[in-house]
Amino acid sequence: MKVEGLNIHPLKSGRAIPVESAAVRLDGLAGDRRFMVVEPDGRFITQRELEALARVEATAVGDSLHLEMEGRQLFASFDPEDRLDVTVWDSPVNAAVTDEAVNDVLSDWLARPVKLVHMDARAERLEGEDWAGSPAPVAFADGFPVLVTTTGSLADLNRTLLAKGQEPVGMDRFRTNILVSCDEPWAEDLWESIEINGIAFDFVKPCARCIMTTQDQMTGERIGGNPIQGLAEKRMSADRRVPGVLFGWNAVPRGEGEVRLGDTVRVTRTRSERWPMKVRA
Repeated sequence: MKVEGLNIHPLKSGRAIPVESAAVRLDGLAGDRRFMVVEPDGRFITQRELEALARVEATAVGDSLHLEMEGRQLFASFDPEDRLDVTVWDSPVNAAVTDEAVNDVLSDWLARPVKLVHMDARAERLEGEDWAGSPAPVAFADGFPVLVTTTGSLADLNRTLLAKGQEPVGMDRFRTNILVSCDEPWAEDLWESIEINGIAFDFVKPCARCIMTTQDQMTGERIGGNPIQGLAEKRMSADRRVPGVLFGWNAVPRGEGEVRLGDTVRVTRTRSERWPMKVRA
């Protein structure tokens, strides 16, 4: 098995950026989800409620951020002394916030009041102790540092969608970090840990999927095949701890280094049982 794809998402819920290599840190791939759009009171915003974020392309320039949306450009810098308490779900983070002039322009782009924040060197977030064994450092991702998916599972989902008369979908719908080439569908359910270029990634929790998977990742429109309906055929969790349909696994890096396209992926530990799924009547 090989690394088939690598992606970072500098702005949470903004467009993905495919990369040929990525530095791996304990809190995820370098540059992934280090910036975030929030409500004026600090609550996080995603494509779930603001589809226009899919049209925002963000590029980090050191600790600053270049934003582009439909031909308009904006450059955001961050003074480490200007800070805002923000939340990702119920997880608090004290983050750097950009100046009001930038926030006003971004609010105009997105047609609602927002602020742009940065998880800088002074910000800290630890999550997932119940699943990872100890608290894992993480940026603005929903819960864990790295999301891993496989080509075989996407192919199986698309076969289900085609059988339902729907269009196939691309892996971009799932906003993965590391895509592994693996012909066997759902083989990852039995992986407890993998190794890439000497770095261990522990698979700690399956990823429940939401309405974002139904959105085109260039326009934000809810068009094309509906992965939720496809996954409901045989990927509906039977474990109340992670309700809903599942695709991909949340992983925690246990070391640092670099991963590259084409790197060998080796399964180092396996589970004895798959995650339980509901059987449709």
